Amino acid sequence: MKRHISEADLHAYADNQLDVARSIQVEAWLVSHPEEQKRIEQWRAHSTKFHRAYDAVLDCPVPTNLVPSEPIAHRFQFRRLAFLVWLIVGCFAGYVFRGTEASPDSVTLAQGSLPRMAAVAHAVYTPEVRHPVEVPAEQEAHLIAWLSKRLGSTLTLPELTSAGYALVGGRLLPGTKGSVAQFMYEDNQHQRLTLYIQPKLPTAQAAAFRYAQEEGIDVFYWVEGDFGYALSGNVGRENMLRLATLVYKQL
Repeated sequence: MKRHISEADLHAYADNQLDVARSIQVEAWLVSHPEEQKRIEQWRAHSTKFHRAYDAVLDCPVPTNLVPSEPIAHRFQFRRLAFLVWLIVGCFAGYVFRGTEASPDSVTLAQGSLPRMAAVAHAVYTPEVRHPVEVPAEQEAHLIAWLSKRLGSTLTLPELTSAGYALVGGRLLPGTKGSVAQFMYEDNQHQRLTLYIQPKLPTAQAAAFRYAQEEGIDVFYWVEGDFGYALSGNVGRENMLRLATLVYKQL
């Protein structure tokens, strides 16, 4: 039984704190609630602006002349004062950023490079007629073994025939931090999907099921286990959510 999507769920989704199963439920709900999707994009844009403005300050070392030498009781007073200062700063930042719209650039920056790189690879290779892939589906076992070796961990190839998509094949691509893999699928209307797989970056958050649109390409992406995954296509957001859920359940 599906739980009601609460305000707390929306905030947790915006902060990338939900597990994948709950993220999928929230994402499905957002398809029919575009006004809530817009709110989430605004929250993420505000968070990005706040981090840009204050992260550098938080990373600065405390000057030695400001290190308190008073007894511990006085140090607690200092910490309380510091907390109040940051509370005021936070309220001020919320006031400054109130009502601002989430620009495409700020939202894209907050989402990171995975969906962008996946969309670029999708746009480059899906129009190809003669050479859309390096290794065709007829050599599936070799394809999986080869790409697994190059990415340094065993890959699982999702089966999408139940959704009407057959494997075309795959290829090895350069990524920002090493090699990445791309698998391509096609239906009987010649609509193509691509699954982009890159080794998980050390800073990546696990279980992040997110949506992005890059230059008209719908991308659902998440991080699970050793890899980051991005499914790209042009078959509409609802269909892409259904397909991405099918892919996720097999990985």
